[in-house]
Amino acid sequence: MHERLSDRINVPDNMHPSDVLRTDSTAVPLERPVRRILIYRLGSLGDTLVALPCFHLLQKRFPEAERRLLTNFPVESKAPAAAAVLGESGLVHGYMSYAVGTRRPHELLRLAWKIRRFAPDLLVYLMPIRPWKNLQRDAAFMRMAGVRRIVGLPGPDDSERRLDPLTGMYENEANRLARAVADLGDARPDDLRSWDLRLTVKEKQTAQDALVGMGERPLMMCAPGCKTQSKDWEQHNWRALLGRLYRRYPSFGLVLAGAREEAEVCDAAAADWEGPKVNLAGKLSPRESAAVFARGTIFIGPDSGPKHLAASVGVPCVCIFAAQELPGVWYPPGDRNEVIYHQPECFGCRLDTCIEMQKKCIRSITVDEVEEAVKRVMGQALPVLR
Repeated sequence: MHERLSDRINVPDNMHPSDVLRTDSTAVPLERPVRRILIYRLGSLGDTLVALPCFHLLQKRFPEAERRLLTNFPVESKAPAAAAVLGESGLVHGYMSYAVGTRRPHELLRLAWKIRRFAPDLLVYLMPIRPWKNLQRDAAFMRMAGVRRIVGLPGPDDSERRLDPLTGMYENEANRLARAVADLGDARPDDLRSWDLRLTVKEKQTAQDALVGMGERPLMMCAPGCKTQSKDWEQHNWRALLGRLYRRYPSFGLVLAGAREEAEVCDAAAADWEGPKVNLAGKLSPRESAAVFARGTIFIGPDSGPKHLAASVGVPCVCIFAAQELPGVWYPPGDRNEVIYHQPECFGCRLDTCIEMQKKCIRSITVDEVEEAVKRVMGQALPVLR
């Protein structure tokens, strides 16, 4: 393929540019209505959460279209990680499985057949930044699978994160995705309403039942666990922090959350919290956890999926970031958050395990520093009484 793949829609050879999607009222040609949309987004909890504004835009723009998500399924699972986030929100109507990294011809042919059978009128490309050759390959594969209209493919000059030289911040992933689909409208990633998970009555009731032992006191939410060594602020820091916060805010209860394998980490972090506390790690789904977070006054955690869950329900967050990612890319939505990010010379390394530099970025973040950030957020946050 030699044609330029821009962030606008690829135009088939036999289609004039005026016949494809644009941002005005003539966006969809009457003779080619959009009845089926395939959304291409891989990843886990956080990757799906940052795409929420785009999912909302697609539903608003094409309310009658069937929207399916092409995404990865965990090994030996019948449902993708994205389903744990989107649930019964109605933002998508189904999922199509993709084997990440596969090069087996029969698997690629099977996927192409599935896509052809679904016959999407539009493919929305919400993938992370990738090398230009990967984008060319993706576009060629989708064409082979019968896709004729694509929104979201970046051009060769948009293969790196955009930097704001005035702030030193790189473009947030949610903002980048919104920019990629701007031909369809404004996804409004800066508006918290665009992050609405549409929690069900049942999910909210499960959250209420999980907190029944906490009484009517205000709650502090904390998810200290993380999947990678480089992002781990380490147990002694969490224990010291939560011990201090109990002494400063003795009227609060503490709610700990995370995956099942993080339950012991949560217990250790809360060892010096002498007031009411409950460890819900591994006991709730991500959406039920979000319903729990919605009842909190503040959320505290590292750079992991729960911070986006908390922010999506409007809870101010204090986030402790390692510098493995560029500053700004994965910051949570909202204007009441405090992000603590130290930027050594090795920032942006993207290492899951840091040996040589001994995690100097996150290890340089002190308990005092985080406590002060919590004080600032608590100073502007009204306790959520239940």
